[in-house]
Amino acid sequence: MDFSKAFDTVNYEILLTKLEFYGIRGIVKYWFTSNLNNRKQFVSLGNTYSVKETVCFGVPQGSVLGPLLFLIYINDFHNCSKVLDFPLFADDANLFYKHNNIDILESNLNYELSRVHSWLCANKLSLNIDKSNFVVFSPSPKKITYVNYVIY
Repeated sequence: MDFSKAFDTVNYEILLTKLEFYGIRGIVKYWFTSNLNNRKQFVSLGNTYSVKETVCFGVPQGSVLGPLLFLIYINDFHNCSKVLDFPLFADDANLFYKHNNIDILESNLNYELSRVHSWLCANKLSLNIDKSNFVVFSPSPKKITYVNYVIY
């Protein structure tokens, strides 16, 4: 799974709440709040510059802090399911689930994907469907019929 425009869509209010949950309080939280809430950006082309606009969401890119803040933002992603395994790497996530019965796998996985969808909505993130894939691994050589999995 690939989070769509992940670093650009981080919600500051949610991020600051998560930072506080992880123990970032007082002057350090104020520094993060000030740093995030007062960011401005502009575009330049040659000697022409656009008007500076306030950045309302997203973490700074091209720095060590940006990816770290994003990882803190998605650190609780695994809590949306008790049965899926969640290896994460930057703005990509792998979800693993196993079951011997393909019908049960389909039913359980669709339920778990609905929980993933709820987490994504609550955290104001979305998936890049074009960069997200689904794979069924089977030890038997028999052909598996198409299974209807839902990824929102």
